[in-house]
Amino acid sequence: MANSSGSSLQHPRRSLGNRHRSQAKKFLALAQSTPKISVQNLKWAEQSARQAVLHDFTHEENWRLLAEIKTLAEDELGLRAVLEDLFAVLGRDPEHLQQLAEVNMLEHGFSLLSASLTADPLDPEYWAQLISSDFLDELENRFFHLDLSDPRANVLFGRRLERVRTIDEELFIRLVRKLLAQRPFNHEAWIELGHLHEKRNEYDEAWFCYDQAQTHFPQITSRDKFRTRMEKRLDSHDSTWAKPDNNSRVRFLKRMEVLALKVATSTVSDEKIESEAEVNLGDEEENIRTLLENGEYSSAFFLARRLVTSGEEWAATYLAQAQEHLTDST
Repeated sequence: MANSSGSSLQHPRRSLGNRHRSQAKKFLALAQSTPKISVQNLKWAEQSARQAVLHDFTHEENWRLLAEIKTLAEDELGLRAVLEDLFAVLGRDPEHLQQLAEVNMLEHGFSLLSASLTADPLDPEYWAQLISSDFLDELENRFFHLDLSDPRANVLFGRRLERVRTIDEELFIRLVRKLLAQRPFNHEAWIELGHLHEKRNEYDEAWFCYDQAQTHFPQITSRDKFRTRMEKRLDSHDSTWAKPDNNSRVRFLKRMEVLALKVATSTVSDEKIESEAEVNLGDEEENIRTLLENGEYSSAFFLARRLVTSGEEWAATYLAQAQEHLTDST
């Protein structure tokens, strides 16, 4: 979507969104206050509505208002773009809109958008009210077919998974790994997952998470603080602790590499990781190039980082390329 919301702002700003939505409503009321709709007021209403979505993509009324204005302006292409952008936030494939190519958006676009929001609420609290045993089963099956590379989708599903965590920790871990695989720069989620693993005494997994967080944000010393905690904890028990060895780190990065693919399975066994690494040995540079060409930047990132960790210095160039692509999309 060209300008309706964008993805430059990852975290919603509710107060700014409310302010722009209020302005949009005022301009819309002015536009409709005369027998002939005021085009200029309608344009100002649209501009403010776009800003409302930009600053708070989690407030459903911002989307509905923008769609209402697009409909009133008889902007069918613009309305289709709004729906496409909403699909990106919900992790759905925008290409699914092609199935609606023959649908009159001016007649049905607003109702389609409203139906999508009703079925898949943006507010995590409303979304949590849908949770049941069957809902969680369906969520897991669907989750690994979602495109969560849009930073807004990553934020949205991160908040949703916080609700899952209180119900099923194992499911939370499986799903949040997929979330992080597609947006490895989400340091807050890495730290939260690290805390959970640490609480469960899964110290190697905790180390990997804290290491990822500190790698992406060096000013956040989560890995160093974890090391200090472990040393103090184990010193009192006359034992020592060492960070995971290089082979363990390589296996972790390989697992994340596979999960980062747009469509991935919920579990990746060590046997599968080792067999794939053996089969692909010597073809890794071609694999990275293919991933980059196909827009699989997160998977390329983990592959390149795994190779650098294994001593393949040539992969550092591809690691930088993957990082640049991921940064450009934030």
